Amino acid sequence: MIDRLVKIMARLRDPKTGCEWDNVQTFETIAPYTIEEAYEVADAIARRDMADLKDELGDLLLQVVFHARMAEEAGLFDLADVVAAISGKMERRHPHIFGDRAKGGHHLWEEIKAEERAAKGNATHALDGVALGLPALLRADKLQKRAARTGFDWPDARGARAKIDEELAEVEAATTDADRAEEIGDLLFAVVNWARKLGIEPEAALRAANAKFERRFRDMETRAGDAFAGLSLDDKEALWNAAKQAE
Repeated sequence: MIDRLVKIMARLRDPKTGCEWDNVQTFETIAPYTIEEAYEVADAIARRDMADLKDELGDLLLQVVFHARMAEEAGLFDLADVVAAISGKMERRHPHIFGDRAKGGHHLWEEIKAEERAAKGNATHALDGVALGLPALLRADKLQKRAARTGFDWPDARGARAKIDEELAEVEAATTDADRAEEIGDLLFAVVNWARKLGIEPEAALRAANAKFERRFRDMETRAGDAFAGLSLDDKEALWNAAKQAE
């Protein structure tokens, strides 16, 4: 089945008979679509819409095939190389299943990743390899986890919680827009740290909060109808509370 998709992409990228839009795309222009499709997969999972998940996984697979096709045209690698690379990586990172190490789990996975980075010569610093393109909350969480492995971490959640109060005070004490922006960033970073210490995935938590806000706001608009925009803040607060209680 994958061969059919590979042939479709090759036809779309044919310089003579292919699609004009597909032919002018590059790794850089397609990358935003790849990120978008990954988020749409996560959204389908959050909504537990398995039919949509099937479609979104297909869209994400298309992105992989698209990038692989462009790489093949440039003489870099092809889809078979991509599959071989991930197959080898999965076997290498599960030596307790495919190799001779007795113990496994996430700890061993991280050890092997560190070994791989060292082998590539790009493991100068503990934070190397945390992708710049990650969403800010997710990247903050990963940076903190990497730092924690070196021992640079709060012993428990209380220290992380106290840091939030410290950063909040610094936001309130800031006197310029630039300073406030910097301190807000520090405050958000501290909140991510607290969430990590509590065992909460910050990206997933904020995604859920966004969905909750959207759901309640739509309920408010439905209750008020066309009059919603002209209502007072007190009236809108009452609608918010009604939407909240209705859940």
